Amino acid sequence: MSEGVYHVPVLLKEVLEGLDIQPDGVYVDVTFGGGGHSKAILQQLSSKGRLIVFDQDADAQQNVPVDDRILFVPHNFRHLKRFLRLHQVPPVQGILADLGVSSHQFDEASRGFSIRFDAPLDMRMDQRAETTAFDVVMSYSAAQLHKLFEQYGEVTNAKTLANTIVQQRDKVSLKTIENFKQALHSVVKGNPNRYFAQVFQALRIEVNDELGALKDLLTQIPEVLAPGGRAAIITFHSLEDRIVKNYFKKGLFEEVEDTNPFGQDTNKAPLTVVTKKPIVPSEKEQKENPRSRSAKLRIAVK
Repeated sequence: MSEGVYHVPVLLKEVLEGLDIQPDGVYVDVTFGGGGHSKAILQQLSSKGRLIVFDQDADAQQNVPVDDRILFVPHNFRHLKRFLRLHQVPPVQGILADLGVSSHQFDEASRGFSIRFDAPLDMRMDQRAETTAFDVVMSYSAAQLHKLFEQYGEVTNAKTLANTIVQQRDKVSLKTIENFKQALHSVVKGNPNRYFAQVFQALRIEVNDELGALKDLLTQIPEVLAPGGRAAIITFHSLEDRIVKNYFKKGLFEEVEDTNPFGQDTNKAPLTVVTKKPIVPSEKEQKENPRSRSAKLRIAVK
C-alpha cells in the first residue's frame, strides 16, 4: 500500500523543523498511520538514531519499513510510558502525535468511519476494543447522547437528535450507516453531509475515548522526554486543540482563572511552549490536501 494512498502527512516540513531532529536521537511517532512523518524522521536519523512508532490500528503495521532503527508498538499511545519502559527506551529527544483519523480509515468502507459508504456503525480504531458506535447509540440514555453530541460534535440540535435516536432505536434497525442516516433524516439541520460529519465525529471520539487518551498521553510526555526534548502535536478540532494548548501552557486541561493577586503564575507547567500561536498549513498544502485544512500544530520543549 503506497504512502500517498494511505495518508498524506500533514505539516511535514513544519513538524521536522519543530522537532529539531538530532541525528543520533531517539524519537517517538505515537500515531504511525501511513508512516509519512516517520519516513521523513528516519531520513534525518543516523545509523545510531532510533524511532519507536505506535499505532493501535492493525492495518498500519503493513506500512512499517524494513529498518533496524524502527520499533513498531501495536497499542494505543495512552500506554506510551509503559511500552517505552518495557522496551528499555531511554529518555527521548522528540515525540510526535498527529491526531487526525488517517485517510485510509475514512476510505476503508468497512470501518464505518465515513458517511460516504454503507457499512456497520463501527468506528473502532482498535478492532480489539469491545464497544462500537452501534453499541453507543443503542445503550446510552437520551441525556448521555445529548451531552455527547453537544460536547464532541457541537451539533446544533443535540437534544432533539438524542431524543430521536432513543425513540427510533426500538422501532427500526440502526445497525448500519445507511439505516442510521435514514432513521434520523427528519432532524438534520442544514447541509446533511456536514451535519452527519459532526454526529460521526462525536461518536468516533466517544467510541475510542480520544480525549481521555490524549490527556493520558500529554501527562506522560514530560516523564519520557529528555531535557531539551520536544513534543509536536497536530490537532484537527477545537476540543483537542484546547486540551493541548492548556496543558502545554499550564500543565492543566481546564482553563483556570488566575486568582493570585501578585500576578505570579502558581501553576508550573512541565513544558515550555515554543509556538505562541498554532502553526497551520499553507494555502498550497490546503489546496493539495483538503483534509489538512483544520490542522493545527503546537510544539513544546522540556
